Amino acid sequence: MEARSHPQPPPGSPRRRARDLGIVVGSAATGPLNAITDVPGVRVGHTTVRRQPDVHSGVTAVVPDLVSPRTPLPAGVFTGNGYGKLIGTTQLAELGTLETPVLLTSTLSAFRVADAVVGWMLQRPGCEKVLSLNPVVGECNDGLLSDIRSRPVHAEHVRAALDSASGGPVAEGCVGAGTGTVALGFKSGIGTASRTPALAGRSFTAGVLVQANFGGTLRVLGRTLTPRSVCVGAEGPVPAADTGSCMIVVATDAPLDARQLTRVARRAVFALARTGAAYSHGSGDYAVAFGTRPGGTPVTDAELGPLFESVLDGVEEAVLNSLLAATTTTGFGGRTVPALSADLLLDALASPPIPPSH
Repeated sequence: MEARSHPQPPPGSPRRRARDLGIVVGSAATGPLNAITDVPGVRVGHTTVRRQPDVHSGVTAVVPDLVSPRTPLPAGVFTGNGYGKLIGTTQLAELGTLETPVLLTSTLSAFRVADAVVGWMLQRPGCEKVLSLNPVVGECNDGLLSDIRSRPVHAEHVRAALDSASGGPVAEGCVGAGTGTVALGFKSGIGTASRTPALAGRSFTAGVLVQANFGGTLRVLGRTLTPRSVCVGAEGPVPAADTGSCMIVVATDAPLDARQLTRVARRAVFALARTGAAYSHGSGDYAVAFGTRPGGTPVTDAELGPLFESVLDGVEEAVLNSLLAATTTTGFGGRTVPALSADLLLDALASPPIPPSH
């Protein structure tokens, strides 16, 4: 089985992101990397786990530098639809504090990942006397393209993602927890984006990372697009529009409390509607938002508007980036899910809309 860590994008010519195609969401400026790692003190690591042709899975770690049970960070969580296994959510909601990195993985591997991150945290300096710990692990079901029952993600993969986590550019698409995911009829994966809103005259950064795996029909710049309309097709069954999930992680250096961060998390889930999400019965749609700057001069609720808008725009762009960075994948059972070709997407956006049939 092949397992690879991806703290930085792999070498070679990267696939074009939404902004490279002239698809600009919102008016706020991005951070230098247009990634969650633009937030100071936030790192990302991936371990990709593949065994051709049946296993396409992995784990992604979002690691705030300061987080530990001794120095928890303010955080909030919001559930758009709760068909999911977001481990650690009750204490996160009750206390409004994050004690560990946020890990993302495959549904049936979530419990192994939680155990592994607990072991990793207990070995951190300052945690020698820790007797209680609340790991936060989100998941999406990658069973369409990966042999999910084999539970291929193990402790060594989790530790590799955590240990290799770094700042700088974030690998997107078919890496880490996004290796086997599918969204809106296309191959998807990990996507990220950032914005730098001004709140009451002070500049802050909000970064988002998505693990996109949800159903619905893709919308880009107001146009509805399907694999057929952009001239790609899937071989074999594709996910039904009423299935799928999305995990969203939001980080900000704005000095917010847990209640305000919960409000931020709500906007992150709301943003999925812009991309065409179905929010169906079988979808686990969650957002975890955390602040990297406990204390400080607080931002008032009345000043949060630009941050809310930044998160809405960032999540929409991150989903598009997750699609554009992904590659066509053939996986478990010989099923193939097509990627969203940048050139074909631009052609579709430039062509006249197809009128609805009657």
